Amino acid sequence: MPKAVPACLIGVLVLISCSQNRIKDYPIQPVPFTRVHLEDQFWAPRIETNRAVTIPHAFAQSEKTGRIANFAVAGGLLEGTQQGSYPFDDSDVYKIIEGASYALSVQKDEKLAAYLDSLISLIAAAQEEDGYLYTARTNNAPYLEEWAGKERWSQLYMSHELYNMGHLYEAAVAHYQATGKRNLLEVALKNADLISATFGPGRAESPPGHQVIEMGLAKLYRVTAEEKYLQTARFLLEIRGKKSGGRELYGPYSQDHLPILEQSEAVGHAVRAGYMYAGIADIAALTGDRAWIRAIDRIWENVAAKKIHLTGGIGAVGGHEGFGANYELPNLTAYNETCASIANVYWNHRLFLLHGEARYLDILERTLFNALLSGVAFDGSHFFYPNPLASTGQHERKEWFGCACCPGNITRFLASIPGYLYTVNGDQLYVALYAESSAEIDLQGKALQLKQVCSYPWDGRIQLLVNPPTGGQKFTLNLRIPGWAQGKPLATDLYHYLDPAPAGVKLEINGQSWPLEQKDGFARIRRTWKPGDWVELLLPMPVRRVVAHDSVAADRGLVALERGPLVYCLEWPDVAGGHVHNLLLGDDAPVESAWNSTLFNGVQTLSATARSYEQDEAGKVTSSEQAVTAIPYYAWAHRGRGGMTVWLARLESAVHPFGEPRDEKKEL
Repeated sequence: MPKAVPACLIGVLVLISCSQNRIKDYPIQPVPFTRVHLEDQFWAPRIETNRAVTIPHAFAQSEKTGRIANFAVAGGLLEGTQQGSYPFDDSDVYKIIEGASYALSVQKDEKLAAYLDSLISLIAAAQEEDGYLYTARTNNAPYLEEWAGKERWSQLYMSHELYNMGHLYEAAVAHYQATGKRNLLEVALKNADLISATFGPGRAESPPGHQVIEMGLAKLYRVTAEEKYLQTARFLLEIRGKKSGGRELYGPYSQDHLPILEQSEAVGHAVRAGYMYAGIADIAALTGDRAWIRAIDRIWENVAAKKIHLTGGIGAVGGHEGFGANYELPNLTAYNETCASIANVYWNHRLFLLHGEARYLDILERTLFNALLSGVAFDGSHFFYPNPLASTGQHERKEWFGCACCPGNITRFLASIPGYLYTVNGDQLYVALYAESSAEIDLQGKALQLKQVCSYPWDGRIQLLVNPPTGGQKFTLNLRIPGWAQGKPLATDLYHYLDPAPAGVKLEINGQSWPLEQKDGFARIRRTWKPGDWVELLLPMPVRRVVAHDSVAADRGLVALERGPLVYCLEWPDVAGGHVHNLLLGDDAPVESAWNSTLFNGVQTLSATARSYEQDEAGKVTSSEQAVTAIPYYAWAHRGRGGMTVWLARLESAVHPFGEPRDEKKEL
C-alpha cells in the first residue's frame, strides 16, 4: 500500500514545495508524483523494476567499487584510501539516494529507509567542520589532483566539487520530503551555507565546470525560502562567459564562451548544457527575469531545428560527449548519452511550465520513449552510456561503468515519471502525457479525481473519467495533441513526414462528439464538469515515414519509421541473414503494424518487404526482396550483439550493398 506522505511532497521535477506561497515560481505547476498512480502495462512495470532491481543494483555496485567506502574513510570510520578513478564518484551515491527517496515516497520499505539512514551517517561523518564535502580531497588522493587541483576551488573547470554538491542538494530535498527526516538536509544546508559564503561578487568568482548545482540550490530555496541560495545560483550562472577577477574562461565545452544572455547556439558537453538550461529556467521562474527565458528560448530553437536526433537524443559527437555543428547528426557514431536525454527532459519540461506550449512536451515525449528509455535494459541492471542510431554489433549494455553517471541518473528519473503526466495553472488542468493512471488533483483548492484509461503508446484511444467535487466544478481540461498526430514530428523543419496529413483526431464527451478547439498544441475543453463525466480522445496511430532536412548529410536519401510516439529500428534477429545496413525501403512499399505478444513481453511491430542489395567479389550488385520487421528503438540490443539501424535507404543512391568494401569508421 502507498505510504502516507507530507502534503508538500515533491518529485525530481515536481516544483511545488512547502514554501510555494512565499516565493514566485513557474506559472504551471506539476501535480506531485505521489498523487499520481500509474496502472499501465508500459511504465508501471519499469518503475517497479527500478525500485526492486535498479536501485539495489546501483547501491551494490557503489559498495563494490568503493564509492560508499570513500565517505567512511573521509569520516575516519574506516582505514583506507580513496577508491575510484574520478572525483565525481560521490555524486553517483547522491543520485541513487534521490531515486531511493522517490521510491520510498510511494511505497513503504523499512529496510531501504534504514539503509539510507546508514549511508547518510557516513556522508555526515565525511563532511568537514565548515561544511565542505568532497571525499577526493578529504582523503588526500594525489592521483586525482589533475582533476581536482591541489586546493579547494582551484580547478573548478574539472574538479566537479560544485557538481557533486548539486546532486547532494537534490538528494537531500528528495529524502527530506519523502521521509520528513532532516539528517541529509542538514548536511546539504551546511554545505550550501559554505558555498553561498564562498562564491559571489568580490569573493570567488568562477562557475562550476559541470553544471547542476544551480538546480540544486533552487530546490533548497524552494524548501527554505533562504534568499542566499537563489542569489548564489543566479551568480554562478551570471558569471559564465565573463573574465571577472581575471579568470580564464573554460570555453564552449562548459558553455563558458559567452555570457548566457548572449548565447544562441547549443555547444559543448551536452549534459552540462542541458543541466545549465534547466537551471536557467529555474532561476528565470523564481526571479521573473524574462531575459533569461529569452536566452534559453533561442538555444531551444537551435537544438530543435538543427541539433537533435530523431530519437530525441542530444549530444551527437562522442569526442566531447556533446553538440556538434548545426545538422551534424551521425547515426553509427551518434553519442546521445543517457544523462543528456534526462537533461533534455528536464529542460523541455521546465520550458513547458514557463510557456504552456505542447511543442516542448513533444520533444520531452520523443526523448522519453526513445533515446532515454534505450539507456536501461528490461532487466533493470544493464545500461547504455551512448545511444546510437546504428550499430554493426559493437554495442552492448553494461552492468556498470567506471564513470557511472548514467545508472544513478536512471534510478532517480524513472521513479519520478508519474510527476510528468498532469499539471495545473489556476483553473486550467493539463494532461501532458498519456498513461493509464489515477490522480488526486488539487485544483483551486478543490479535490478533483481523474482516471485515465488507455494502452498508450500502443493505442491512441484515451478515456478520462472526471470526478470533481459533488455539485460539479468549472474548469478547462487541456489534452495534449501530440505533434505526430498533427502531421509533424517536431515543431521545426528538421524532420518531416512524407505524408504529413493529420491523423484525424476526434474528441467525445459522454459519448457525444465534441468540437476540437486547439490552442498551443492542446485540445481545450471548458465546461462545468460533473462527477462521472467521460472524455474520449482518439489519436490514430498510422505508420509514418520520416525524412530529415537535406542539410543532415548522414540521413540524405534515407527514411525512418514511426508509430505514435515511438521511433522504430531494424535489428539483426528480425531480418533473414542478419544484415540491416544493405536494405532499401521504397516509398510505395506497404508497412503493416501488428501486436506481438511473445516479443519483449508484448510490443507493436512493423513489417514490410524491402530490397536487399549484395555485391560480389567482382563488384556486381544484385538485389532481392527481403521481409523485414521493425521493433521500437528502445527495445534494441536485448537479443545479443548485431546490426541495428533506425534509418534505411529509400533511394538506390543511398544503399550500401552487403559485401561492398567499406571504411568501418565511415558513417552508414
